[in-house]
Amino acid sequence: MSKPPVIAIDGPAGAGKSTVARKVAARLGLTYVDSGATYRAAALKVLQSGIAPDDEQAVAKLIAQTDIRITSEGLQPRVLVDGQDVTEMIRTPEVTLAAAKVSRSSEVRAKLVAVQRSCAMGRGVVMEGRDIGTVVFPNAALKVFLKADPVERARRRLKQDRKDGRSATLEQTADEIACRDQLDAERKISPLVPAADAYRIDSTYLAADQVVEQILDLARKKVDII
Repeated sequence: MSKPPVIAIDGPAGAGKSTVARKVAARLGLTYVDSGATYRAAALKVLQSGIAPDDEQAVAKLIAQTDIRITSEGLQPRVLVDGQDVTEMIRTPEVTLAAAKVSRSSEVRAKLVAVQRSCAMGRGVVMEGRDIGTVVFPNAALKVFLKADPVERARRRLKQDRKDGRSATLEQTADEIACRDQLDAERKISPLVPAADAYRIDSTYLAADQVVEQILDLARKKVDII
């Protein structure tokens, strides 16, 4: 019996990873996993504890003692921190920025990569993030790297923020994305780069469903789903 497939979808903020990954997972009957949720969960714990996200030693010590999990029961994956459901609480701009800083810790990344890998034990997954194809699952059956024009990415993120009830301007959103891009690119451990064997898709002028169809076409050729 072949191993359950892993499809890795990486890319920067606003490239459309979450929407596309969810739809691909639904179409293929696989589990959707947002790897970034683990870093957001860690960041929330850090902020709640009053620790500066830049204090790598204190952050690493705290997260080593924190239980972070992603459950896939039901239609919507839930994120738990020490048993508390924080799925909605981790989607604020403050947590987003803190997550980019917390993720620079090698100790934190090692622990959370293990959490992410555990999500694929015994089941096929579509996992989105920034280092899924390069670090978390370097042997993934299919690797995709999504990119898009920075202005378009800011527009998409702003639209999602407003849908979620958060107020922001396009300029503020663009600045937040630019800051996140810089932190991701300059990170010494697992910087945001495409895997050498990843299929690159520019989603700037594509609707989410068009990107989904491209990935499904690749999956039909490369992934043994049945």
